[in-house]
Amino acid sequence: MKTILRFLPITLALVMSFACAEDESVEAKKAKLEELKAQVVELNGDIRTLEAELMKLDPEFAKQNQKSVLITTADTHKERFEHFVEVTGSVLSKKNVSISAETSGQVLEIPTMEGMRVKKGEVLAKIDAEVIQRNIDELENSLSLATTLFEKQKRLWEQEIGTEVQYLEAKNRKEGLERSLASLKTQLDKSIVKAPFDGTVETVTVRLGELVQPGSPMFQFVGESDLFIEADISEAYVGVLGKGDSVRVTFPSIGKEIETRVSAVGAIINSNNRTFKVEVYLPQMDLVKPNMLAILDIKDYDNPEAVVVPSKLVLSDNRGDYVFVVRDGKAIKTYVQRGKTFQQQTEILEGLTGSEKLVDKGFREVGDNFNVTIAQQ
Repeated sequence: MKTILRFLPITLALVMSFACAEDESVEAKKAKLEELKAQVVELNGDIRTLEAELMKLDPEFAKQNQKSVLITTADTHKERFEHFVEVTGSVLSKKNVSISAETSGQVLEIPTMEGMRVKKGEVLAKIDAEVIQRNIDELENSLSLATTLFEKQKRLWEQEIGTEVQYLEAKNRKEGLERSLASLKTQLDKSIVKAPFDGTVETVTVRLGELVQPGSPMFQFVGESDLFIEADISEAYVGVLGKGDSVRVTFPSIGKEIETRVSAVGAIINSNNRTFKVEVYLPQMDLVKPNMLAILDIKDYDNPEAVVVPSKLVLSDNRGDYVFVVRDGKAIKTYVQRGKTFQQQTEILEGLTGSEKLVDKGFREVGDNFNVTIAQQ
């Protein structure tokens, strides 16, 4: 027992020394690992720097080591390309009239109001015609007497009694009264202001009780038929647009679109804004009203066999416009001559045949002769 106790301290000392040696070995390995990692980072940086320099200096090295860019493609083909001039116009009516009083008197009734739609013949206003009515009543009494006297004189004349002068005087008096009565009745009719055609009361310029004279403005009246669109076009299009040219019209407020045509082209340039007037025929349509806003797309160019590409794929440098054509797994920088552009589509006049595949998605990540991989769509 004493022997065991004597060797126990020695054993414990040996165990502790081995443990310390093992701890020192782990820490050293960790330190070595960190040192190697730092060397790897430094080496990778050196490698990338050398690769970048060689990519610039050695084209063959660049081709061998270039990574492939994942892209999608867009097919080119020949199709009809149409270019339109977009302008803003306004719906107008050829039946836009000012209604004025045709007789004098006080305004008694105005059964209409601004914005009201009325039918042809509906009453817009009534003017006091009491004096005219009294004159009519008096004339009717006088005419009744004159007619009786004329008929008696006529019978006497037929019996060869009396003179021809008496007969002619009776006849002339009767016919004169008839003409006067007809004139007064016409004036009486004019005291009732009626709608000349189906339309809308645009403005009311007269007030109840107001005294009006012949020619006094009372209403601005707009018909809802014979509508057309008027627009101002830049003088740059003189000779380009003509009567009969097709027009696409959009009404933003009601979400409708129609195809129609140019019905008239103005012959005078407005010196203030350097434009000329264009009228566009408008068929009868529900919900379309005078003064409504209209967007006109007037066709000024048509190529039935054009190579058309998305406008975003046409890039530019100091040499000109170009696209990237996919050929043999590479993006080939191909210079083109662009034509007109409309609605994000560009006409290509030279440089493409219409059978190529262009780099679509990824077109900004590639360069000339870059390796490309076409993504599965």
